[in-house]
Amino acid sequence: MTTFDPWNYRDDSGYTPGTDIVGYKIAATDGDIGKVDEATNDVGASSLVVDTGPWILGHKVLLPAGVVQRIDPDEEKVYVDRTKDEIKDAPEYDPDTGADPDYRNRLGQYYTEYYTPGR
Repeated sequence: MTTFDPWNYRDDSGYTPGTDIVGYKIAATDGDIGKVDEATNDVGASSLVVDTGPWILGHKVLLPAGVVQRIDPDEEKVYVDRTKDEIKDAPEYDPDTGADPDYRNRLGQYYTEYYTPGR
């Protein structure tokens, strides 16, 4: 059984360390949600800050790298294996507390609860 690791890119996601994915569109399982505003590839703490634009007016969301299903450099698109509602209902992102260990633990647990192997 595969174990979900929220804070690292999956081996089969197509992510290569050093690849700049800022500006790539983000596609949830049920539609696009915005663009990558920031991306980190720190081992054990990789994540994407997504500017949701008009979808959630004026909000940004933090996605742990583990939700990245695949990256398509030709389309400049990152596919995640969560729905729009799952992303919208996640613990709210605040740039001032995004690195806070308690927030990251809550966010990691939230996305782990929604993990379905092979999704």
